[in-house]
Amino acid sequence: MTTTTDPGGPTGSIYVLAAHPHWRDSRVNRQLLQAARGVPGVDVNDLYGTYPDFAIDVQAEQARLARADLLVLLHPIQWYTMPPLQKLWLDDVLSYGWAYGRGGRALRGKDCWLVATTGGSEESYHPQHYNRYFFDAFLPPYEQTAALCGMRFLPPLIFHGARSASPQALAAHVAVFRERLAGYPVWPELEHLADCVACEVPASDRPQEHEEA
Repeated sequence: MTTTTDPGGPTGSIYVLAAHPHWRDSRVNRQLLQAARGVPGVDVNDLYGTYPDFAIDVQAEQARLARADLLVLLHPIQWYTMPPLQKLWLDDVLSYGWAYGRGGRALRGKDCWLVATTGGSEESYHPQHYNRYFFDAFLPPYEQTAALCGMRFLPPLIFHGARSASPQALAAHVAVFRERLAGYPVWPELEHLADCVACEVPASDRPQEHEEA
């Protein structure tokens, strides 16, 4: 398990959940992972390193998440969404009765921050280009996952064109990420963000909690 912790660090409590199926082939995410490991007070989890068999320790993950004020989802965008192990983590860890639904208040008031990369350029996310939509069109699943858990979804940090960006642009992006982690929760824009929205799940939608749809 890959963890970096320093209870005496200057940051708020942060849990970075990093997911990349092929770290050796990563140009940007690998540097972001290394930057997160270097920030005091940040708990860093390389999901594919921790769970190569995809057998997630739910209790351990819930404990780490419960201790954090900020959850960082760090990954490349693959087929317009997150890598499969990160999706499995959400399925298993954000359980009904713990993260959302009746009695599920463990994450209320926390923050969620998406830090992602795309292979395509920013211009490719346009109605007149091959991705056909602005990038914001792919954010609702992230936003609503946070909302259902009572979390505030912070403005994402997206790095487009990861395969072709210049070394200077990459270095500047990594520096911004590191500074953001080190400075949390003292981000000026957070003062203007609305509180977490209330998304209560009616009991009628989950009449028998242990049955699958």
